[in-house]
Amino acid sequence: MDAQPESLTNMLTHGFAEFRDFVNPLIASRAALSREPVDFHHVRGGLLVGADGAVFEDFHGVQAFGHRRAEVSRAVAEFLASDAPNWFPSRVNPFTGRLARRLCEHAGGAYDRVYLTCTGSEAVEAALKLARAATGRPRIVGVERAYHGCGMGSMGLMHDGPFRDPFGPHLPGITRIPFGDAAALRRELAPGDVAAVIVEPIQGEGGVHALPAAFVEAACSETRAHGALLIADEVQSGLGRAGRFLTSETWPRRPDAVVLGKQLGGGLMAVAAMLTTEAHFMRAYGEDFEDGESHNVTLGQNGASAVAALATLSLLTEPVLSRARAAGERLRKALREALAGNSLLDEVRGEGLLLGIALHQPEHPWLSFEHWGLPKLAARATIAPILAYRLYKHGFFTFACGHDWRVLRVQPRLDVDDATLDRFVKAVAQELAHIAEWVS
Repeated sequence: MDAQPESLTNMLTHGFAEFRDFVNPLIASRAALSREPVDFHHVRGGLLVGADGAVFEDFHGVQAFGHRRAEVSRAVAEFLASDAPNWFPSRVNPFTGRLARRLCEHAGGAYDRVYLTCTGSEAVEAALKLARAATGRPRIVGVERAYHGCGMGSMGLMHDGPFRDPFGPHLPGITRIPFGDAAALRRELAPGDVAAVIVEPIQGEGGVHALPAAFVEAACSETRAHGALLIADEVQSGLGRAGRFLTSETWPRRPDAVVLGKQLGGGLMAVAAMLTTEAHFMRAYGEDFEDGESHNVTLGQNGASAVAALATLSLLTEPVLSRARAAGERLRKALREALAGNSLLDEVRGEGLLLGIALHQPEHPWLSFEHWGLPKLAARATIAPILAYRLYKHGFFTFACGHDWRVLRVQPRLDVDDATLDRFVKAVAQELAHIAEWVS
């Protein structure tokens, strides 16, 4: 008798413990310490449902339309039920070809070459390699507090800390300048040896900071004047998250390359992309077919992921983007009003549905990781993780920004309804008031 695949129910029953034992016990320990719900057994209407029936809204921002959106699931199921190849030995894949075309169309025709990968980190690496190959220059300039991924190139651009520090020495030729410092940018570009400047239009892990307009103007003009490429990492800010398909589409000029990821797979598949122009592609790789294969990710060219991404793009209509802008403005205003009298609030900032609630860390001996027996985290703020923990009982997943644990990152699904946002505002106000009273 042929061996039968293991049931999903059995995997869900035993797989959580196996993750701890065979994948990463530190992540499992963190989840246990913070009492983060992990035992989810199914999805209903884009929401996570636990074994006990508890329902959670995921405000982490990875899913543009919730978990396992029906249209995306149906498209992938139809593809898998067909006899169409998923991967082509030549890597000339019609499904990824169609996805590339649709991405260029959604970007307003500003780009006509697309490089597909499985993760945002890989797409950033593709952009950095494109810049060096196209310009023949060695240097990459980034911005402090950035998060561009975990590859060896992107990691050198990372903010100081556990995502970067243990893995040095980092690649040479990488410089980080202070956030928003246009004068520093001009100084770095002046020698003429910079291949690219890479920025996030809105820093996510860095604390939800939008690039100042003056810096954007300088980046657009000075990179062009000095022959350097401008790369926009829109893994977090793109695909409607900030209310537009690309946040950078409103800049004085379009970036030379744009990176997309996370939401592109529709909450179901892993897929990311780097968009650029034919001119930059030809400068980097010429007309020799051998050079055209010098940067390659084998499974970036797979049909199932492309079909999921195409279904996701079909949902990103102008009404959806307009709704995300309006919902984000409404949510930002409601949070500011509800939290106005709380001494722990610094500000609510961001654009569209990429928001951050910046908080003051209370000076209280019990509110420290050192007090909780975690001295290695003594320099970290506890306020955003505590608030995230207290929101679990209200059915919301939120997270502290990776580089700044004073900021709670708020990234709902793009089709979130007003009632859910109102419930979230009420929960945040209630729990932050409780914390403020407790530490006063």
